[in-house]
Amino acid sequence: MSVATTPTYDRRASASLFSRLRTARGQADPFPIYAELLSRGEVLPAPWGGSVVTGFAACDQVLRSRQWLEPDREWRERQGPGTRWNAPSSREMSNTLAALNPPDHTKVRRAAGTFDRATMERIGRDVNRTTDQLLDAFTERIRTGEADFQELVCEELPVATIGGWLGLPQADWPRLRQLTHDQVFTQELLPSASQLALSDAATAELRSYFMDLVRDRRAHPGDDPITRWIETWDALEPDRDKADEAVYFLVLFVLLAALETTATLLSTMTLRLVESPERWDMIADNPDLVPGFVEETLRYDPPTHVISRVASQDSVLGGMEIRRDEMVHLMVGAAHRDPARHSEPDRFDPARAPGHLAFSGGIHYCLGAPLARLEAQTLLHRLIRRSPRLTLVRPPSMAPRVAFRRLLNLDVALA
Repeated sequence: MSVATTPTYDRRASASLFSRLRTARGQADPFPIYAELLSRGEVLPAPWGGSVVTGFAACDQVLRSRQWLEPDREWRERQGPGTRWNAPSSREMSNTLAALNPPDHTKVRRAAGTFDRATMERIGRDVNRTTDQLLDAFTERIRTGEADFQELVCEELPVATIGGWLGLPQADWPRLRQLTHDQVFTQELLPSASQLALSDAATAELRSYFMDLVRDRRAHPGDDPITRWIETWDALEPDRDKADEAVYFLVLFVLLAALETTATLLSTMTLRLVESPERWDMIADNPDLVPGFVEETLRYDPPTHVISRVASQDSVLGGMEIRRDEMVHLMVGAAHRDPARHSEPDRFDPARAPGHLAFSGGIHYCLGAPLARLEAQTLLHRLIRRSPRLTLVRPPSMAPRVAFRRLLNLDVALA
Protein backbone atom coordinates (compact mmCIF):
# COMPACT_ATOMS: atom_id res chain seq x y z
CA MET A 1 0.00 0.00 0.00
CA SER A 2 1.35 3.42 -0.96
CA VAL A 3 1.79 5.94 1.83
CA ALA A 4 1.52 9.64 1.22
CA THR A 5 4.31 11.86 2.35
CA THR A 6 4.73 15.60 2.40
CA PRO A 7 7.66 16.43 0.12
CA THR A 8 9.78 19.48 0.59
CA TYR A 9 8.36 21.93 -1.90
CA ASP A 10 9.18 25.50 -2.80
CA ARG A 11 6.33 26.76 -5.00
CA ARG A 12 8.21 29.91 -6.00
CA ALA A 13 11.30 27.96 -7.05
CA SER A 14 9.16 25.48 -8.98
CA ALA A 15 7.32 28.30 -10.75
CA SER A 16 10.69 29.79 -11.68
CA LEU A 17 11.81 26.51 -13.24
CA PHE A 18 8.71 26.31 -15.41
CA SER A 19 9.08 29.95 -16.38
CA ARG A 20 12.60 29.15 -17.57
CA LEU A 21 11.25 26.14 -19.46
CA ARG A 22 9.02 28.44 -21.50
CA THR A 23 11.83 30.74 -22.62
CA ALA A 24 13.64 30.31 -25.94
CA ARG A 25 16.71 29.12 -24.06
CA GLY A 26 14.68 26.62 -22.04
CA GLN A 27 12.97 25.27 -25.14
CA ALA A 28 16.31 24.90 -26.92
CA ASP A 29 17.74 22.84 -24.04
CA PRO A 30 15.21 21.90 -21.35
CA PHE A 31 17.29 19.08 -19.89
CA PRO A 32 19.18 21.03 -17.20
CA ILE A 33 15.80 22.27 -15.97
CA TYR A 34 14.45 18.73 -16.01
CA ALA A 35 17.45 17.64 -13.93
CA GLU A 36 16.55 20.27 -11.31
CA LEU A 37 12.95 19.07 -11.27
CA LEU A 38 14.08 15.45 -10.91
CA SER A 39 16.28 16.39 -7.97
CA ARG A 40 13.19 17.68 -6.12
CA GLY A 41 11.32 14.38 -6.33
CA GLU A 42 9.56 12.22 -8.87
CA VAL A 43 6.14 13.79 -8.21
CA LEU A 44 5.70 17.48 -7.35
CA PRO A 45 2.78 19.88 -7.05
CA ALA A 46 2.50 21.96 -10.23
CA PRO A 47 2.59 25.73 -9.68
CA TRP A 48 -0.70 26.10 -11.61
CA GLY A 49 -2.45 23.18 -9.87
CA GLY A 50 -2.32 19.43 -10.19
CA SER A 51 1.01 17.64 -10.21
CA VAL A 52 4.03 17.10 -12.42
CA VAL A 53 5.66 13.68 -12.63
CA THR A 54 9.33 13.43 -13.56
CA GLY A 55 10.34 9.91 -12.45
CA PHE A 56 10.35 7.21 -15.12
CA ALA A 57 8.73 4.54 -12.93
CA ALA A 58 5.89 6.82 -11.88
CA CYS A 59 5.25 7.99 -15.47
CA ASP A 60 5.26 4.39 -16.68
CA GLN A 61 2.87 3.39 -13.91
CA VAL A 62 0.38 6.10 -14.86
CA LEU A 63 0.48 5.31 -18.58
CA ARG A 64 -0.07 1.57 -18.03
CA SER A 65 -2.80 1.80 -15.40
CA ARG A 66 -6.48 2.18 -16.24
CA GLN A 67 -6.83 4.08 -12.99
CA TRP A 68 -5.52 7.13 -14.84
CA LEU A 69 -7.74 8.59 -17.53
CA GLU A 70 -7.51 10.92 -20.48
CA PRO A 71 -8.91 14.42 -19.88
CA ASP A 72 -12.02 13.59 -21.91
CA ARG A 73 -15.00 15.68 -22.97
CA GLU A 74 -16.83 15.36 -19.65
CA TRP A 75 -13.72 16.27 -17.64
CA ARG A 76 -13.07 19.32 -19.81
CA GLU A 77 -16.66 20.49 -19.40
CA ARG A 78 -16.29 20.28 -15.63
CA GLN A 79 -13.39 22.75 -15.73
CA GLY A 80 -15.90 25.46 -16.56
CA PRO A 81 -16.25 28.12 -19.27
CA GLY A 82 -13.35 30.41 -19.97
CA THR A 83 -10.68 27.79 -19.26
CA ARG A 84 -8.26 26.53 -21.90
CA TRP A 85 -10.01 23.16 -21.68
CA ASN A 86 -13.18 24.66 -23.10
CA ALA A 87 -11.61 26.51 -26.01
CA PRO A 88 -13.24 25.37 -29.29
CA SER A 89 -10.09 23.54 -30.37
CA SER A 90 -9.86 21.71 -27.04
CA ARG A 91 -13.51 20.64 -27.19
CA GLU A 92 -12.94 19.37 -30.73
CA MET A 93 -9.88 17.37 -29.70
CA SER A 94 -11.87 15.76 -26.86
CA ASN A 95 -13.76 13.79 -29.53
CA THR A 96 -10.64 12.25 -31.07
CA LEU A 97 -9.22 8.84 -30.20
CA ALA A 98 -6.37 10.31 -28.15
CA ALA A 99 -8.81 11.87 -25.64
CA LEU A 100 -11.27 9.01 -25.26
CA ASN A 101 -11.60 6.62 -22.34
CA PRO A 102 -13.20 3.16 -22.36
CA PRO A 103 -15.71 2.12 -23.56
CA ASP A 104 -15.63 4.86 -26.23
CA HIS A 105 -11.90 4.41 -26.75
CA THR A 106 -12.28 0.67 -27.24
CA LYS A 107 -14.98 1.14 -29.89
CA VAL A 108 -13.12 3.82 -31.87
CA ARG A 109 -9.76 2.07 -31.70
CA ARG A 110 -11.30 -1.13 -32.99
CA ALA A 111 -12.94 0.82 -35.83
CA ALA A 112 -9.60 2.44 -36.71
CA GLY A 113 -7.92 -0.91 -37.32
CA THR A 114 -4.16 -1.40 -37.24
CA PHE A 115 -1.18 -1.12 -39.50
CA ASP A 116 -1.02 -4.81 -40.40
CA ARG A 117 1.84 -6.40 -42.32
CA ALA A 118 0.24 -5.99 -45.76
CA THR A 119 -0.52 -2.32 -45.10
CA MET A 120 2.99 -1.67 -43.81
CA GLU A 121 4.53 -3.35 -46.86
CA ARG A 122 2.43 -1.21 -49.18
CA ILE A 123 3.21 1.98 -47.27
CA GLY A 124 6.86 0.94 -47.04
CA ARG A 125 7.20 0.90 -50.82
CA ASP A 126 5.81 4.43 -50.97
CA VAL A 127 8.11 5.58 -48.16
CA ASN A 128 11.14 4.15 -49.99
CA ARG A 129 10.22 5.92 -53.21
CA THR A 130 9.38 9.24 -51.54
CA THR A 131 12.54 9.20 -49.43
CA ASP A 132 14.69 8.71 -52.52
CA GLN A 133 12.91 11.55 -54.32
CA LEU A 134 13.36 13.91 -51.38
CA LEU A 135 17.02 13.01 -50.98
CA ASP A 136 17.53 13.59 -54.72
CA ALA A 137 16.16 17.12 -54.35
CA PHE A 138 18.19 17.67 -51.18
CA THR A 139 21.40 16.49 -52.91
CA GLU A 140 20.86 18.94 -55.75
CA ARG A 141 20.35 21.82 -53.31
CA ILE A 142 23.35 21.08 -51.09
CA ARG A 143 25.78 20.99 -54.01
CA THR A 144 25.62 24.78 -54.11
CA GLY A 145 26.17 25.26 -50.37
CA GLU A 146 24.12 24.68 -47.24
CA ALA A 147 20.55 23.36 -47.22
CA ASP A 148 17.71 23.08 -44.70
CA PHE A 149 17.18 19.36 -44.18
CA GLN A 150 14.13 20.05 -42.01
CA GLU A 151 12.30 21.90 -44.76
CA LEU A 152 13.39 19.73 -47.69
CA VAL A 153 13.03 16.27 -46.14
CA CYS A 154 11.72 16.04 -42.56
CA GLU A 155 8.62 18.14 -43.18
CA GLU A 156 7.89 16.50 -46.53
CA LEU A 157 8.18 12.78 -45.83
CA PRO A 158 5.39 12.46 -43.21
CA VAL A 159 2.82 14.47 -45.17
CA ALA A 160 3.59 12.53 -48.35
CA THR A 161 3.31 9.25 -46.45
CA ILE A 162 0.03 9.91 -44.68
CA GLY A 163 -1.38 12.04 -47.48
CA GLY A 164 -0.74 9.31 -50.01
CA TRP A 165 -2.18 6.61 -47.74
CA LEU A 166 -5.36 8.58 -47.03
CA GLY A 167 -5.69 9.68 -50.65
CA LEU A 168 -5.48 13.41 -49.91
CA PRO A 169 -4.89 15.69 -52.94
CA GLN A 170 -1.18 16.55 -53.11
CA ALA A 171 -1.98 20.20 -53.71
CA ASP A 172 -3.54 20.34 -50.23
CA TRP A 173 -0.54 18.90 -48.36
CA PRO A 174 1.28 22.19 -47.62
CA ARG A 175 -1.84 23.81 -46.15
CA LEU A 176 -2.70 20.75 -44.07
CA ARG A 177 0.84 20.68 -42.71
CA GLN A 178 0.66 24.34 -41.66
CA LEU A 179 -2.76 23.85 -40.06
CA THR A 180 -1.31 20.95 -38.08
CA HIS A 181 1.51 23.12 -36.76
CA ASP A 182 -1.04 25.73 -35.64
CA GLN A 183 -3.57 23.28 -34.24
CA VAL A 184 -1.15 21.56 -31.85
CA PHE A 185 -1.01 24.60 -29.54
CA THR A 186 -4.29 23.53 -27.91
CA GLN A 187 -2.45 20.41 -26.73
CA GLU A 188 0.45 22.37 -25.25
CA LEU A 189 1.29 22.44 -21.54
CA LEU A 190 0.28 26.06 -20.89
CA PRO A 191 -0.93 27.65 -24.15
CA SER A 192 -1.29 31.42 -24.32
CA ALA A 193 -4.52 33.10 -25.43
CA SER A 194 -3.00 33.96 -28.81
CA GLN A 195 -1.82 30.37 -29.30
CA LEU A 196 -5.30 29.05 -28.47
CA ALA A 197 -6.83 31.48 -30.94
CA LEU A 198 -4.46 30.20 -33.62
CA SER A 199 -5.39 26.63 -32.75
CA ASP A 200 -9.12 27.42 -32.75
CA ALA A 201 -8.90 28.87 -36.27
CA ALA A 202 -6.83 25.95 -37.56
CA THR A 203 -9.20 23.41 -36.01
CA ALA A 204 -12.24 25.04 -37.60
CA GLU A 205 -10.57 24.95 -41.02
CA LEU A 206 -9.54 21.32 -40.56
CA ARG A 207 -13.12 20.38 -39.62
CA SER A 208 -14.52 22.04 -42.71
CA TYR A 209 -11.92 20.43 -44.96
CA PHE A 210 -12.25 16.90 -43.64
CA MET A 211 -16.04 16.89 -43.31
CA ASP A 212 -16.21 17.86 -46.99
CA LEU A 213 -13.65 15.17 -47.80
CA VAL A 214 -15.60 12.46 -45.94
CA ARG A 215 -18.82 13.40 -47.73
CA ASP A 216 -17.03 13.35 -51.07
CA ARG A 217 -15.46 9.98 -50.31
CA ARG A 218 -18.89 8.64 -49.37
CA ALA A 219 -20.21 9.76 -52.75
CA HIS A 220 -17.11 8.52 -54.58
CA PRO A 221 -15.69 5.54 -52.64
CA GLY A 222 -12.21 4.25 -53.39
CA ASP A 223 -9.63 1.77 -52.18
CA ASP A 224 -8.43 3.82 -49.21
CA PRO A 225 -8.72 3.92 -45.40
CA ILE A 226 -11.33 6.71 -45.36
CA THR A 227 -13.69 4.66 -47.53
CA ARG A 228 -13.15 1.65 -45.27
CA TRP A 229 -13.79 3.74 -42.15
CA ILE A 230 -17.04 4.98 -43.68
CA GLU A 231 -18.12 1.38 -44.26
CA THR A 232 -17.11 0.45 -40.70
CA TRP A 233 -18.98 3.33 -39.10
CA ASP A 234 -22.08 2.78 -41.24
CA ALA A 235 -22.30 -0.65 -39.61
CA LEU A 236 -21.89 0.89 -36.14
CA GLU A 237 -23.95 4.06 -36.46
CA PRO A 238 -27.30 4.19 -38.33
CA ASP A 239 -27.28 8.01 -38.44
CA ARG A 240 -25.21 8.90 -41.53
CA ASP A 241 -24.34 12.38 -40.27
CA LYS A 242 -23.03 10.96 -36.99
CA ALA A 243 -21.13 8.27 -38.88
CA ASP A 244 -19.51 10.89 -41.11
CA GLU A 245 -18.49 12.92 -38.07
CA ALA A 246 -16.98 9.84 -36.43
CA VAL A 247 -14.91 9.24 -39.57
CA TYR A 248 -13.87 12.91 -39.58
CA PHE A 249 -12.60 12.67 -35.99
CA LEU A 250 -10.62 9.58 -36.91
CA VAL A 251 -9.06 11.22 -39.98
CA LEU A 252 -8.25 14.35 -37.95
CA PHE A 253 -6.55 12.28 -35.27
CA VAL A 254 -4.52 10.28 -37.79
CA LEU A 255 -3.35 13.40 -39.63
CA LEU A 256 -2.33 15.28 -36.48
CA ALA A 257 -0.55 12.27 -35.01
CA ALA A 258 1.21 11.32 -38.24
CA LEU A 259 2.53 14.73 -39.22
CA GLU A 260 3.68 16.69 -36.21
CA THR A 261 5.46 14.14 -34.07
CA THR A 262 6.93 12.15 -36.95
CA ALA A 263 8.45 15.26 -38.54
CA THR A 264 10.01 16.09 -35.18
CA LEU A 265 11.38 12.55 -34.80
CA LEU A 266 12.98 12.76 -38.25
CA SER A 267 14.56 16.15 -37.65
CA THR A 268 15.80 15.34 -34.14
CA MET A 269 17.23 12.05 -35.35
CA THR A 270 19.08 13.80 -38.17
CA LEU A 271 20.33 16.47 -35.76
CA ARG A 272 21.83 13.78 -33.54
CA LEU A 273 23.55 12.35 -36.63
CA VAL A 274 25.00 15.54 -38.13
CA GLU A 275 26.14 17.13 -34.86
CA SER A 276 28.69 14.36 -34.34
CA PRO A 277 31.09 13.06 -37.04
CA GLU A 278 31.74 10.03 -34.84
CA ARG A 279 28.07 9.11 -34.83
CA TRP A 280 27.80 9.46 -38.60
CA ASP A 281 30.80 7.21 -39.12
CA MET A 282 29.53 4.70 -36.55
CA ILE A 283 26.15 4.31 -38.26
CA ALA A 284 27.62 4.38 -41.75
CA ASP A 285 30.03 1.60 -40.79
CA ASN A 286 27.38 -0.41 -38.97
CA PRO A 287 23.87 0.07 -40.45
CA ASP A 288 22.55 -2.60 -38.08
CA LEU A 289 22.58 0.15 -35.45
CA VAL A 290 19.90 2.14 -37.32
CA PRO A 291 16.92 0.80 -35.30
CA GLY A 292 18.81 1.45 -32.07
CA PHE A 293 19.67 4.97 -33.25
CA VAL A 294 15.97 5.69 -33.81
CA GLU A 295 14.97 4.29 -30.40
CA GLU A 296 17.71 6.26 -28.64
CA THR A 297 16.51 9.42 -30.38
CA LEU A 298 13.03 8.74 -29.02
CA ARG A 299 14.51 8.42 -25.52
CA TYR A 300 17.06 11.21 -25.68
CA ASP A 301 14.73 13.93 -26.99
CA PRO A 302 11.21 12.60 -27.74
CA PRO A 303 8.77 14.50 -29.97
CA THR A 304 6.33 14.81 -27.06
CA HIS A 305 7.78 15.93 -23.73
CA VAL A 306 4.54 16.10 -21.73
CA ILE A 307 1.56 13.72 -21.53
CA SER A 308 -1.40 14.55 -19.28
CA ARG A 309 -3.72 12.21 -17.39
CA VAL A 310 -6.49 12.59 -14.79
CA ALA A 311 -6.96 10.57 -11.61
CA SER A 312 -10.12 8.44 -11.64
CA GLN A 313 -10.02 8.17 -7.84
CA ASP A 314 -8.12 9.44 -4.83
CA SER A 315 -4.70 7.83 -4.88
CA VAL A 316 -1.05 8.13 -3.93
CA LEU A 317 1.64 8.49 -6.58
CA GLY A 318 5.30 8.78 -5.74
CA GLY A 319 4.38 9.65 -2.15
CA MET A 320 2.04 12.46 -3.23
CA GLU A 321 -1.70 12.47 -2.58
CA ILE A 322 -3.59 12.91 -5.83
CA ARG A 323 -7.31 13.68 -5.62
CA ARG A 324 -9.95 12.33 -7.95
CA ASP A 325 -10.28 14.46 -11.11
CA GLU A 326 -6.86 16.05 -10.49
CA MET A 327 -4.53 16.26 -13.48
CA VAL A 328 -0.99 14.96 -13.56
CA HIS A 329 1.46 16.12 -16.20
CA LEU A 330 3.93 13.39 -17.08
CA MET A 331 7.21 15.07 -17.93
CA VAL A 332 8.34 12.35 -20.32
CA GLY A 333 11.36 14.35 -21.49
CA ALA A 334 12.58 14.41 -17.89
CA ALA A 335 11.64 10.79 -17.16
CA HIS A 336 13.80 9.63 -20.06
CA ARG A 337 16.80 11.18 -18.31
CA ASP A 338 15.96 9.63 -14.92
CA PRO A 339 19.22 8.04 -13.62
CA ALA A 340 17.11 5.49 -11.78
CA ARG A 341 16.07 4.13 -15.18
CA HIS A 342 19.12 4.76 -17.38
CA SER A 343 22.80 4.90 -16.51
CA GLU A 344 24.52 7.98 -17.94
CA PRO A 345 21.14 9.27 -19.15
CA ASP A 346 22.62 12.40 -20.77
CA ARG A 347 24.79 10.34 -23.10
CA PHE A 348 23.41 9.48 -26.55
CA ASP A 349 24.05 5.78 -27.03
CA PRO A 350 22.48 3.92 -30.01
CA ALA A 351 23.56 0.61 -28.46
CA ARG A 352 21.55 1.28 -25.30
CA ALA A 353 18.77 -1.17 -24.51
CA PRO A 354 15.52 0.55 -25.60
CA GLY A 355 13.46 2.03 -22.80
CA HIS A 356 11.27 5.05 -23.43
CA LEU A 357 7.70 6.35 -23.22
CA ALA A 358 7.74 8.32 -26.45
CA PHE A 359 4.77 6.36 -27.81
CA SER A 360 2.86 6.55 -24.49
CA GLY A 361 1.74 3.22 -23.02
CA GLY A 362 -1.15 1.03 -22.01
CA ILE A 363 -4.36 1.25 -24.02
CA HIS A 364 -3.22 4.57 -25.48
CA TYR A 365 0.01 3.22 -26.93
CA CYS A 366 0.53 5.07 -30.21
CA LEU A 367 -1.44 3.55 -33.08
CA GLY A 368 1.07 4.91 -35.60
CA ALA A 369 4.28 3.80 -33.84
CA PRO A 370 5.12 1.25 -36.57
CA LEU A 371 4.68 3.93 -39.23
CA ALA A 372 6.89 6.46 -37.42
CA ARG A 373 9.61 3.86 -36.96
CA LEU A 374 9.34 2.86 -40.62
CA GLU A 375 9.83 6.43 -41.85
CA ALA A 376 12.70 7.14 -39.44
CA GLN A 377 14.60 3.92 -40.17
CA THR A 378 14.10 4.26 -43.92
CA LEU A 379 15.36 7.84 -43.94
CA LEU A 380 18.39 7.04 -41.80
CA HIS A 381 19.35 3.97 -43.84
CA ARG A 382 19.12 5.86 -47.12
CA LEU A 383 20.79 9.02 -45.86
CA ILE A 384 23.96 7.29 -44.63
CA ARG A 385 24.12 5.16 -47.78
CA ARG A 386 23.54 7.90 -50.32
CA SER A 387 25.08 11.03 -48.84
CA PRO A 388 28.62 11.98 -47.92
CA ARG A 389 28.90 13.04 -44.32
CA LEU A 390 26.91 16.16 -43.45
CA THR A 391 27.71 18.66 -40.75
CA LEU A 392 25.55 21.06 -38.77
CA VAL A 393 25.96 24.68 -39.91
CA ARG A 394 24.23 26.34 -36.93
CA PRO A 395 22.09 25.28 -33.97
CA PRO A 396 18.45 24.96 -35.03
CA SER A 397 15.74 27.30 -33.81
CA MET A 398 12.86 25.80 -31.84
CA ALA A 399 9.13 26.46 -32.03
CA PRO A 400 7.73 28.17 -28.88
CA ARG A 401 6.54 24.98 -27.24
CA VAL A 402 7.18 22.81 -24.19
CA ALA A 403 5.13 19.66 -24.78
CA PHE A 404 5.43 19.22 -28.55
CA ARG A 405 8.99 19.70 -29.70
CA ARG A 406 9.60 21.07 -33.18
CA LEU A 407 12.77 22.19 -34.94
CA LEU A 408 12.12 25.12 -37.24
CA ASN A 409 15.23 24.51 -39.33
CA LEU A 410 18.11 22.07 -39.69
CA ASP A 411 20.79 23.79 -41.74
CA VAL A 412 23.51 21.41 -42.91
CA ALA A 413 26.44 21.37 -45.32
CA LEU A 414 28.84 18.81 -46.73
CA ALA A 415 31.55 18.06 -44.19
